[in-house]
Amino acid sequence: MPSVMIRKSDSGVLLFYVAKKDMEETIATVETDTAESWGGEVELTDGSKWYVDPISPPPVFPTTLRFKRAE
Repeated sequence: MPSVMIRKSDSGVLLFYVAKKDMEETIATVETDTAESWGGEVELTDGSKWYVDPISPPPVFPTTLRFKRAE
């Protein structure tokens, strides 16, 4: 379960960064993205899927979270 930094780009999209792999991708979709919670399955623009337990209230970005690969 790598630590992943999530931050907003200048254009407002969320970026997903894994330091140990030097991987940065744009987040395409988030399963739960409401005013009450954020998280679940996250799909990146490269097609890979990751999972984080939904967080309530939603985190303030930038933040670092522990994700696991979704099957």
